[in-house]
Amino acid sequence: MKFGIVVNEGPYQHQASDSAYLFAKAAIAAGHEVWRVFFYHDGVNNASRLTEPPQDDRNIVNRWSKLADEHKVDLVVCVAAALRRGIKDENLAAGFRISGLGQLVEAGIQCDRLVTFGD
Repeated sequence: MKFGIVVNEGPYQHQASDSAYLFAKAAIAAGHEVWRVFFYHDGVNNASRLTEPPQDDRNIVNRWSKLADEHKVDLVVCVAAALRRGIKDENLAAGFRISGLGQLVEAGIQCDRLVTFGD
């Protein structure tokens, strides 16, 4: 099965990003494809390379970057939501790219399931 994922919440304010990441890892481990993860609303904060969690805490941004690198997952950040929050190309973490809502629509068309995490 081909999955698209939407993340609507920031990395440390809500469980949504952790849950989406763990869902993606489990889907890939089960032999499914995660075609695209679309970060929307406060979810765009998952893409900031400026995030510096304490050493004893999980680094959610790095987790997403590693997933993209190892499994060729397309990590797309909504341009309008990103700009509202001061996120631009120069402060994106590795593996993320900025694009428009058309990428979300395309994921809904191309994927068998589009799973949303967060409010």
